Amino acid sequence: MNKNELSHLAVPGAEIRVRVTPKANRNAIVLRDGVICVYVTTVPENGKATADVKKLLARALGIAKTDLILIRGDVSRDKVFLIA
Repeated sequence: MNKNELSHLAVPGAEIRVRVTPKANRNAIVLRDGVICVYVTTVPENGKATADVKKLLARALGIAKTDLILIRGDVSRDKVFLIA
């Protein structure tokens, strides 16, 4: 997805649900059947993949990384972020 392609979802207080695939071939965000799929090349250890997901998602939403708060799915592939 292009930069800010998800910007219409960037509403304060909104919850964004994503499905994460770590160790992917490339970093990408794909909207598939209404589900936001985030692919990162990072390995899922010590929160590295989650940090990269947060960075990619913030860029696609057109907001700062600090405005995204992980509220569910710290160690899961299914994550929920809150937009502050």
